[in-house]
Amino acid sequence: MTAYDEFAAYVGEINDLLCTINTLTWDARTQMPPGGAETRGQQLATLSRLAQERFTGDQMGRLLNAAEVDVDGEDPDTYRVRAVRTAREAYAVARRIPTALVGEIAVRKATAQEAWIAAKADNDFSRFAPELEIMVRLNKELAAAIGYEGGHPYDAMMLQFEPGMTAAKLQSLFAELRAGILPLLRRITASGVQPDSAFLTHSYPADKQRAFALAVAQQFGYDLRRGRLDASPHPFEISFTRQDVRMTTRYQENFLPGALFGVFHETGHALYEQGVDPALTRSALATDFLGLYAVGGASYGTHESQSRLWENLIGRSRPFWDLHFGDLQRLFPDQLAGVTVEQFYRAVNRVQPSLIRVEADEVTYNLHIMLRVEIEMGLLDGTIAVNDLPKTWNAKMQEYLGITPPTDSQGVLQDIHWSTGLVGNFPTYTVGNVMSVQFIAAARRDIGDLDESLARGNYRPLLAWLTEHIYRHGRAFSPSELLVRSTGEDLHTQPYLDYLGAKFGDLYGV
Repeated sequence: MTAYDEFAAYVGEINDLLCTINTLTWDARTQMPPGGAETRGQQLATLSRLAQERFTGDQMGRLLNAAEVDVDGEDPDTYRVRAVRTAREAYAVARRIPTALVGEIAVRKATAQEAWIAAKADNDFSRFAPELEIMVRLNKELAAAIGYEGGHPYDAMMLQFEPGMTAAKLQSLFAELRAGILPLLRRITASGVQPDSAFLTHSYPADKQRAFALAVAQQFGYDLRRGRLDASPHPFEISFTRQDVRMTTRYQENFLPGALFGVFHETGHALYEQGVDPALTRSALATDFLGLYAVGGASYGTHESQSRLWENLIGRSRPFWDLHFGDLQRLFPDQLAGVTVEQFYRAVNRVQPSLIRVEADEVTYNLHIMLRVEIEMGLLDGTIAVNDLPKTWNAKMQEYLGITPPTDSQGVLQDIHWSTGLVGNFPTYTVGNVMSVQFIAAARRDIGDLDESLARGNYRPLLAWLTEHIYRHGRAFSPSELLVRSTGEDLHTQPYLDYLGAKFGDLYGV
């Protein structure tokens, strides 16, 4: 066995631990009775501590040193070299994070999630606030351990989710987006045009919603031999290697788009994970060593680019509904009686400031993200207190979207992220939105008849292009490298703003 092989085998064992964590996490969010939260937290803490100890221990250091010698002189773009480099970079950071802190975060995640679920159900922020206080404190400690070299504590959090992104870069990105989105939103509002969407709130049985959404997911390319769809309070995708990639969604009987687009969104994540090169299974290039997460995506933003691409650029497009609306109407003949495909297309693309992020339209969605990022930055630098969050949230909703949540369940309690410790994750949705348009523009450039294929419901050429340029590489390349390699350009906002302007300019005559 070569030095690299010994390194790879050791990493494989760490990945096994992380996949086990993912399995227990999936169970906690879908099947576990509430009474199991405390002990499940302990189980997850034990596994997280073991994974952290194995990765940051002296043995990993020795294996890394030997593997670096073993691959010296090889093509720097080979997976072997990239795996060693990725592990080395993460090792340097992870060694600064106390193992006890990793374990405490894992323990608190389980109890915090249960507290969040109960608080949201009861519309009682005070039930969640103590757990959130702890999560904020732990994330402050984590940021301090990682370090941010005189910048903002948020820089350390972004290192975990979106390498290369900083608070300063993010604020610049947001400023560019606001400069393009807010005038568009004002023109749409001033147009006086507002499509009827009342038919979307009729009674839609969950089993039929599931049948349609899952059928579409399979048409996109989701392989049910390596996946399944379940229900949970908040939709998510999670993988236990590329051979077992699972999705969940949340069904609302009186709001059809929620589950449908939730499934389309999670399908994008799932296609990414199922598309990772089999050679990368259990490798450093399918392992997030900092987040202690078994995942094959280059970054959270790159992952979100795929969820948003399949949800919005495909699933909310006119060609998609021209093709698939008939199937949906046959499932719900009474609910959609007299509704034309054009009316449905306009309804699911209706632009209207709304309370819930996951149900927001494409124009206002990023405003929801900006609000959350500002709050997260304030929580980390101490300018915003946890107990003030409900009023801070409501004030920012009024500032950004002109509406005030009537309840905390529809406001500050709507997202699961803070209960899971994911402070710094929200910006990746906006990064993903911007990336998604750059990726599909490159696919159109390389596949001359892509739009014709999509109009026929043939999603294979698009999936093949995405697999070749993005999915198969796992974590081998940084987000910036993937963008430049596949599109010729680094992250920039103009294609995304052009897309929004063209689509919604047409819909609203502005």
